[in-house]
Amino acid sequence: MKDFGSDKKNVVQANLDAQKIAFAPIMFQAAKSLRNLGILEYLFQNNKATINTIATELNLSVYGVKVLLEAGLSLEMVYLKDDEFILTKTGYFILRDKMTNINMDFTQDVNYLAINHLEESIVNGKPEGLKELGDWDTVYIGLSELPEKIKKSWFDFDHFYSDYTFPEIMPILFGNKPKSFLDVGGNTGKFSMQCANYDPTVKITILDLPGQAAVARKNIAEAGFEDRISAIDTNLLDNTIPFPKGFDIIWMSQFIDCFSLEEISGLFKRAYDAMTDDASFYILETFWDLQKFQASTYSLHATSLYFTAVANGNSQMFHSEDILAVIEKAGFVVDELHEMIGMSHTLIKCKKK
Repeated sequence: MKDFGSDKKNVVQANLDAQKIAFAPIMFQAAKSLRNLGILEYLFQNNKATINTIATELNLSVYGVKVLLEAGLSLEMVYLKDDEFILTKTGYFILRDKMTNINMDFTQDVNYLAINHLEESIVNGKPEGLKELGDWDTVYIGLSELPEKIKKSWFDFDHFYSDYTFPEIMPILFGNKPKSFLDVGGNTGKFSMQCANYDPTVKITILDLPGQAAVARKNIAEAGFEDRISAIDTNLLDNTIPFPKGFDIIWMSQFIDCFSLEEISGLFKRAYDAMTDDASFYILETFWDLQKFQASTYSLHATSLYFTAVANGNSQMFHSEDILAVIEKAGFVVDELHEMIGMSHTLIKCKKK
């Protein structure tokens, strides 16, 4: 991975950052409470306020508002001037930024209890935290059975980042007027339906686990696309099951981060075997080394630990060089590479050698 980062902090800053890590789970809950109890919203609407005023207006105890706002000072979500608290830019992001709120809800609802099993997951090589959500081997098997609040936070997180890519990738994907797509790991069918909306003639087949394929069929039927989109139940990890042939494009979106490099190699090999010489293989993924902003890299590194402790125990948000090596090993050449698609994605177009 060559070089990344440095160690140029002074001792005082390093110590402060170490304490932020030491108390991070506690302070996360303080930030969430400031948001959920309406304290940040009140400061936003009224510009500034005292503890007593906030407590009275929100029907909270003075003590409760006091400890949360004092934590908010160290979190730099608020600052204090003349005994009145004022919302900072960071506080505004916690209150209003959609991405931040989706990430926080995903952390709370899906990961907060489960991530306590991270060490076990590393040692045992399986997602030991998943038992906090249900009795499955991977989270994907149980997605359709998750409690509604947890399911909503999971899908909001999953869809938020991919949704931003659709307007940019459609002209690229349909530039050569493909007639058929194989959407591997199509999940709820959202991408396939976007394609059907974009091109009124394209036909699409989704490959996914039975639970996800059933959800996709329901969504497809409700949208009226049964004549152009179908779904096939399959075990994507069974390398003895070939991918169906005859498609102009094989598509994997935010999909390979759900698998180990060895498993990805098997998926790519089956894609290769299913393709004609004229077909294209597209991969849409977030690579932590190709991010424009540090916040994106930080978020991706954190998301990798979700995969370790909750999702499956063996996958992550990859460095681009890891996946490019698997692409080459499978027999593909990279025909096009589009960076910074949407918020943080890279689109890779592969062809057979």
